[in-house]
Amino acid sequence: MNKSPVYVGIDVSTTTLDVAVVPDIRHWQVSNDPDGIEILVKHIVALRPAGVVMEATGGIEMPVAVALYEANVFAALVNPRQVRDFARSLGILAKTDKLDATIIAKFAEAIKPEPRSLPNASTQELKALVARRRQLVEMLTMERNRLHTAMPQLRARIQLNVEWLLKQIEEVDNDISNSIQASPLWRAKDSLLQSVPGVGPVLSRTILAELPELGQLNSKQVAALVGVAPFNRDSGTLRGKRSIWGGRAHLRNMVYMGALVATRFNPVIKPFYQRLIDAGKAKKVALVACMRKLLVILNAMLKHGTLWTYSESKI
Repeated sequence: MNKSPVYVGIDVSTTTLDVAVVPDIRHWQVSNDPDGIEILVKHIVALRPAGVVMEATGGIEMPVAVALYEANVFAALVNPRQVRDFARSLGILAKTDKLDATIIAKFAEAIKPEPRSLPNASTQELKALVARRRQLVEMLTMERNRLHTAMPQLRARIQLNVEWLLKQIEEVDNDISNSIQASPLWRAKDSLLQSVPGVGPVLSRTILAELPELGQLNSKQVAALVGVAPFNRDSGTLRGKRSIWGGRAHLRNMVYMGALVATRFNPVIKPFYQRLIDAGKAKKVALVACMRKLLVILNAMLKHGTLWTYSESKI
């Protein structure tokens, strides 16, 4: 008799890796360090699984995913919300590391999500730099807000922090620029992206780091990845308002800012936005539509390797 396909779920935490295997429920735990990851990979390779799934948890899952990839085991990284919704559909409300790993394995067995290729080391480095810049900007904003309300004896100290953060942001910006300049492919993509009115250096670099799929997928897939694809809310005769959901939140925020600029200066986006407003669309709805249109333009440009021109963008 043929054995049932094996599916593996891995619950990743900063210190441990909990692993569950279905359909024959098995569970084990290893430490989340090089030695533990090596043991985990050996066990999983021996299982020859039909699928391996982990939750995307802010980057701590990447060493495991890379180690599996190097062993020719391709793991799917899924949104944790999908797994929790799946657990609720099974009536499972409790949450432990062992239980989470089992639910992830059952999710892998039921849904069979397709693994995506991992970003190469250079892309991972650029993504880390972009994330660090975002963290520094957030800290700078908080310190500047505190500066306005701080007691006089504290303002000098806060000002020192502000100056230090500005210097750190400048250094990270230089590192990002150097990384892009060191890659002919990235230089070309960066030039293409920044040729579009509304796309500046920050948005361009964020796209390079956090949307490497741009230019390789169709427009609907790109919109879904960013989280600007509208979803229906219909039931019976009721036709609800469509709304966006999911996607890569930080990237979506950056595209929002780019689209906002484009509604003022881009010769394609500006009249498109105005037509939607004249048609009675709410400003936020019109702006989301502009975000999608901007992504469609950028996706087509990278796919065909063409710089922005007004005539090409209308095609």
